[in-house]
Amino acid sequence: MNNQPEQINPDFEDIMDQAYSLPNGRAKIALLEEAIRIADSLGDVEQGYSAREELVETCTFSGHPMKALVAFSWLLGQFDQQPEEYDDFTLLWSYKWILDSIASFPEVSRAQIDELLVDMRKRYEQFGYSERSYYYYRFSLLKDYGEVEEAQQFLNKTKAMDRDEMSDCEACEQHQFVEFEVMKGNDEQIIRTARPILKGRMTCGEVPHLTLSKVLMPLYRQGKLEEAEKYQKQGYRLIKGNRDFVLHSGEHMYYLLNIDLLQALEVFEQWVGLSLDHENPRDKMMFNAYAAVLFKRLVADGNVTSVKLPAGYPYPEEANDLPAIASRLEQMALETAGRLDQRNGNSYYTTLIQQL
Repeated sequence: MNNQPEQINPDFEDIMDQAYSLPNGRAKIALLEEAIRIADSLGDVEQGYSAREELVETCTFSGHPMKALVAFSWLLGQFDQQPEEYDDFTLLWSYKWILDSIASFPEVSRAQIDELLVDMRKRYEQFGYSERSYYYYRFSLLKDYGEVEEAQQFLNKTKAMDRDEMSDCEACEQHQFVEFEVMKGNDEQIIRTARPILKGRMTCGEVPHLTLSKVLMPLYRQGKLEEAEKYQKQGYRLIKGNRDFVLHSGEHMYYLLNIDLLQALEVFEQWVGLSLDHENPRDKMMFNAYAAVLFKRLVADGNVTSVKLPAGYPYPEEANDLPAIASRLEQMALETAGRLDQRNGNSYYTTLIQQL
């Protein structure tokens, strides 16, 4: 790649080895960022590329989508300069992770998101892949915008096409279909769509983790409490402590506040620290929205008067003022919802939160 003789930087290699030995999370990200700093300081593009590839995946699956986006943009620029030097499959596969979270950032316009999607389509076509992933992510983005009818059209196009090497795994796709049914609000259809996952016929690294919290309220509303309790316990074990699942911890909390307020409060106390600097605004928004409902219920119930807040919580004085914390959490959720709705051109998220 470089005209200069190959040099091994022992610090870089040692740091990368340490990073590979760690699970996804802040410690691994810190090591990868240090490896990138060393590579960049030496002008070693190949090492910088390698470390950023690992950083994109690590950040994607540990609740740091903005860091992933920044690193991915660098990779894309470098790839375009010397495409013959890098692995195109890994880069194109990573592109989907970026599109998965990009609509969560209200400061990114729809025009900018469309440019990314069109660019992904062009690159997939260039390397011989079908348009199925383009239609699938068009469906997914429209779903994220809250546009049901338009999303349905692209979902139909997706399902009419054969899968290819760039298709998400079948479990991930099925989870997306479950999310879409949640958006449409038909409890029976939600559970029916989730059945292949609930029965263990579809699994992957993030499924059923993502899916189990989606069926809790539909099962609760249908009176299937024993089944809901089973999936709540199973799902919570799978996500506990992983900041990538802040949104889903909120869904567990929202279900539990209908069953046992103290259990729901315990979930809040376990996850609020992870939510504070979470990089995904939409996931954080929904966590705050569910938590606001919890604190309103606690106030109405009257049996709890304080909450354990983590070090670094910006309003520690609210630990003994539950009405204040409920109001602030709701305000923060609605502020993000308003920004997303303004970008999207509708009132989907504001309405969603107000109807909780």
